Amino acid sequence: MFLRSTTRKKDGKEHRYFSVVENRRLNSGKTAQRTVLYLGEVNDRQERSWRKTLEIFDETGQSQRLSLFPEDRALPADAADSLQVKLSGLELRRPRAYGNCWLACELWRQLGLDEFWQQRLPDGREAVSWEKVLCLLVVNRLIDPGSEFRVHRQWFLASAMDELLGVDYRVAEKDRLYRCLDRLLEHKQDLFVWLKQRWADLFQADFEVLLYDLTSTYFEGEMEQNRKAKRGYSRDGRPDCLQVVIALVITPDGFPLAYEVMQGNTADCTTLRGFLDQIEKTHGKAKRMWVMDRGIPTEAVLAEMRDPARQVSYLVGTPKSKMQQHEKKWLELPWHKVRDSVEVKLFEQDGELYVLAKSAGRRLKERAMRRKRLARLLWKLRAMRRTLPARDQLLMRIGAAKSEAGRAFGFVTMQIPNASSPVTRRSFSFRLDKGKLQDAELRDGHYLLRSNLTGGDPALLWTRYLQLTQIEAVFRSLKSDLGIRPVYHQLQHRAEAHILIAFLAYCLQVTLKNRLMIHAPGLTPLAVMDKLAAIQMIDKAKHENWRGFSSRNLYA
Repeated sequence: MFLRSTTRKKDGKEHRYFSVVENRRLNSGKTAQRTVLYLGEVNDRQERSWRKTLEIFDETGQSQRLSLFPEDRALPADAADSLQVKLSGLELRRPRAYGNCWLACELWRQLGLDEFWQQRLPDGREAVSWEKVLCLLVVNRLIDPGSEFRVHRQWFLASAMDELLGVDYRVAEKDRLYRCLDRLLEHKQDLFVWLKQRWADLFQADFEVLLYDLTSTYFEGEMEQNRKAKRGYSRDGRPDCLQVVIALVITPDGFPLAYEVMQGNTADCTTLRGFLDQIEKTHGKAKRMWVMDRGIPTEAVLAEMRDPARQVSYLVGTPKSKMQQHEKKWLELPWHKVRDSVEVKLFEQDGELYVLAKSAGRRLKERAMRRKRLARLLWKLRAMRRTLPARDQLLMRIGAAKSEAGRAFGFVTMQIPNASSPVTRRSFSFRLDKGKLQDAELRDGHYLLRSNLTGGDPALLWTRYLQLTQIEAVFRSLKSDLGIRPVYHQLQHRAEAHILIAFLAYCLQVTLKNRLMIHAPGLTPLAVMDKLAAIQMIDKAKHENWRGFSSRNLYA
């Protein structure tokens, strides 16, 4: 890429035009030139246009601002800090990403992860520190997620990580990247303690309220050497693939306290007891509130959490069937308004506080979703009744419609012909159960919470429960922004190390997010990374192209 100038005479005057041009190699072996950017005319009357300053770093690392002038123009007398440029020799060589990589490395240092991993991955006879190899993998996962082989072949060369880490290409050797994964898992518990203290120091984060939920990530391949890779309920919509289950604990601000990788067929209700013991063992006993969705705790675990010796409280969603058990009691109680569109009723029973919440916005959302599915289901059933397919085909089409409609299928009463009867309009019929639908719509927007904090503020409890959306946002970030899925590693410890690297990348992301909330609330981490990606590093130019100054690197 280079700067081209063309001269044209018009009305007896000479005009000079500039454009940025690049060379492109063709399949035939020849080279074609393409104009990347047209800069327009810069003549003597526009001398100030030449005084566009550019920050230049010299060999000592100091910076100064210089005015650029073309080679064939004399420097003005008042231009003390100026630089003549040989435009015909000016070229852009090896541009690579710098700004976003610099920010990621700065977040790595702010969390003290360089110090943490240098203590636990000491230098041996290796030419490159393992901490720098790990930093490279985490920064890649944060900025442009890819496999270790892609980092080795492409991404490292397209980034300025060699300058930022002070290393050469040896840091990105393929075997070195994979061997780094073998050294990480034994330090996972120490990492959780370290990060908790760093977030407390940086943001005064407290860990009194903990959000707990589970997700899954799937594998590509047979995974014969991974004992945790099993088939189970897939949150990714990939029941055909082996998977692992990831349990995560975070604060309402998004700071993760711990996570665990479990077998892919692990039931949600079997995980909570182990996590309670792990958090108490790692961080000691304290007054903590656990916020969970229904289906995670069992009645036995909740009874253990109500033990005063554990000093643990909980807030958990409850199936709507519980509402029907105490419906007479709910009807007698008055509604208390906690928000513009939210009302609650309170009821205590067996040492627990039940909170029945009613949200107008949620009611409209649930009705709209149900009606959309019902309308699609009825349209398909009417199409089947018009075409009257064979009975076996009819059953297959009804099964597919039932799978797509979900719970909305239960509001349709259907008559299907038996095996010996033909399919006719009389033998195949359906109708919408309006009574059942009306009963369901009466409960739309209602949800039941239960807690062992009998004196708790209902507005605060409702707000705490809604914070479960924070942990769902973490799962979306891990899967979409940080590319945790699918996992291609065949060895179990490397697959878990892959998840640990994604966890570290999220730690950098949530640190940046909370920094932005203080200094620039309107920005998101993704937006900042995209903006800083425009800051590029280029190799130093040839000395013969510059007069009066020796440059090292240019940052545009």
